[in-house]
Order: sequence, then C-alpha cells, then structure tokens
Amino acid sequence: MQRLRRLRQLGLAYLAYPSAEHSRFSHVLGALAMGDRVLEALRRHSPDYFSSEADFARQRRLLRASLLLHDIGHGPFSHACEAVLGVAHEQRTPLILAQPDVARALDRLEITRDEVLELIVGGADQRYPVLRELVSGPNLDADRMDYLLRDGYFTGVASGRYDVDQLVSSLRVFEISGRQHLGIDGRGVVALESFLLARYMMFATVYFHHTTRMFERILQEILRQLWPAPRALDPVDEYLAWDDVRVMDATRTMGGEAAHALRERITLYGLAAEFNAERDLRAYDACALALHERYGDAVWGDSQEQLLHRLPLGVDESTPTVFVQTSGGIVDAREASDLIAKLSGKAYWRKLFVSKSAASVAQARALCREITADPQWNVESRQAASVPAIAPKVTRK
Repeated sequence: MQRLRRLRQLGLAYLAYPSAEHSRFSHVLGALAMGDRVLEALRRHSPDYFSSEADFARQRRLLRASLLLHDIGHGPFSHACEAVLGVAHEQRTPLILAQPDVARALDRLEITRDEVLELIVGGADQRYPVLRELVSGPNLDADRMDYLLRDGYFTGVASGRYDVDQLVSSLRVFEISGRQHLGIDGRGVVALESFLLARYMMFATVYFHHTTRMFERILQEILRQLWPAPRALDPVDEYLAWDDVRVMDATRTMGGEAAHALRERITLYGLAAEFNAERDLRAYDACALALHERYGDAVWGDSQEQLLHRLPLGVDESTPTVFVQTSGGIVDAREASDLIAKLSGKAYWRKLFVSKSAASVAQARALCREITADPQWNVESRQAASVPAIAPKVTRK
C-alpha cells in the first residue's frame, strides 16, 4: 500500500498543471471515505437492501477493503507503463492480492481475496452487484466520485466540481428483473447531470490535455529503454520495485533527447489539431492524411483509448446508463434528462502532433484549419494515412 504514495494520481499532468502532485494513496483513502458515505446513505434510504446489521457491517468491511486496494496494480505513470509492458494493471491485481501480507490483512477482516477481486475486476459470480458498481462500475462508483473532486482541486480546474452531497443522498438500490442495481431518486437528476458534466469536462480539460499526452509519448520512449525486456517485470516483486520516483531518478543518468526533454520539460512536439467529442472522424482523417503526406513520420496521432472509461456513460448505446426513480416508474437516465441523453453514445477524441525538429507547427496548424473549414473535405477516394498512435492498444493476455 505504501508504494501508492510514490505513484502520482495523474501521472505527468503536473507538467501542465504544476500543483497536480497528489498520489494514488490519497485517492484510495478518499474513495474509501466516499464509499462509507454512500453506504450510510443506502442504509437510510434503501434499508431493505441490508438483511441485518451484521450484513451491513460485513458489506462495509468488504467495500472499504476493495476501495483501498482497487488501484494497487498500477505501475509507474499508470497508462504509459501499461502501453510499454503490455499488461493492464487489473491483470496484476490478483497476484498482488495473493501476497502474504495482503492475505493476512484480509483474513483479519473476515473477507476473502476472491470477494475483493470480484468487486475490483469483476467475475461471473457477482454476489454484491451494488458494491461492484461502487468499486469499479461504469457510472456511480466511489472511485470517480472521489477523483473528479480531487483532480479538479489539485489542478485548479473548477469544472471537476459537482453536487456530491445531493448525488450521494439521492442514491438508491432498485431491484429490476430480479437483479439489484444502484440508481438514483428522481430528485437527484440535476446532481447526476452535474456529475456527468464534470466527468466530460475533466476529460477534455485535464485527462486528455495535449501537454500531458505529448510527454507521455516521450516517457514511453524512456520506459522502452529502461525495460528492454518487458516480461522481466512479470514477477510481482520486480514489478512492485518500480514507482514514479525510481523512473524519474533513472532519467538523471540517461542520455538521449527523450530523457533530457522529460527532465527539463522541453516540448519536442507541437499540437497541430485536436478533435474533441466528434461524432465522425472524416475531418481527423483528412487532416492526418494531409499532414502525413507533407511531413511523413514527423506526424503522430493520439486517440488515448485507455482513458475512454473516464467518459460519461460509456460508448455502448445499448447499455443502460443509470436507473432513475421517477413518478412514472424506474427509467433509464437518458429518458429522465435531455442533457444526459446528449452526452451519451459514441464520440471520438483525437489529437495530431508534429515533431518541432522536422515540421513547422504553425504551417501544420494552418493546413488543418484550412481542411476543417472546408465542408467538402473528402477522404473516401484517398488512401488512409498511416499515423502511429501514442498509446497502442494494450494486449490482453
């Protein structure tokens, strides 16, 4: 657990937001506290959910332990690390939870490793679907409830705020088709809207910030030098020996442009164009192709697929968002709010960068402005550009 003190919650975001130095340790404590608040609210407003005081006490222990441990599998600089090593942090969680000290702590709480894993990474047998939603669900999890407020505070971005008191007090447990679901009372729709807007705005403003994304590309180059054989970090002890501090310390003696750029915050790339929450990618494809034709390998595109979970309501339009209790019955949140309906569905987030040493950033931006200003751009008859992405999709093994 103490290792989480040496992992920044927002990775390299401090290079764009200087005060974003908070750790994953402080976040998991905050998530634990948020989970406590939610469970107390459910005891008041959905008392039938708990079969007894003993059931409430046990669910509380399980929830607190799971929230405390939900980020334990993260590596240095989180998603940049995963892109290089090819293993998602969730896949490392079972091995870490099997460590003797963790197992003994869970035994003292009279909960099992499998129960904690079920809440963190999921499983076929979900005994506690409401707790699963609170730990790692797609919409109403205590993880997001904490990190939006925390990240907004430490970055100074006001759009991360939402009406947390009203949202928590509006939470209810509904039984639908024989299954329990975490949802909200109709009086909490405005609070839910503020929560979803905060998620949307923080993604656009902080989590997908161009400076952070550019330096993550540079960091990946460094990590590939540090870890020429990624499988060597598969053993748990080897993996846990690395944290943000050790990586940054290693760059002090490394040569090369990438290490120097990260140490001194030198921007090697310039942002040519960005496409936020687009419904189709024709403009992006046209700009990518034009830039690639002019500047070749000096161009790269960023789609940041790993962070799509930070967007509200997911990208699968067939999946219900949040259930809301209205005067007419329990409905999907998209039916209860026009705003939520507009924020739902699939959207694309893309950026295009050019190397400052090989291309003119000003000319690249002008070219993209010219293309996007023309409503008739047509890329269907042209060969698609081959533009490498900053973070290749993590291979699930």
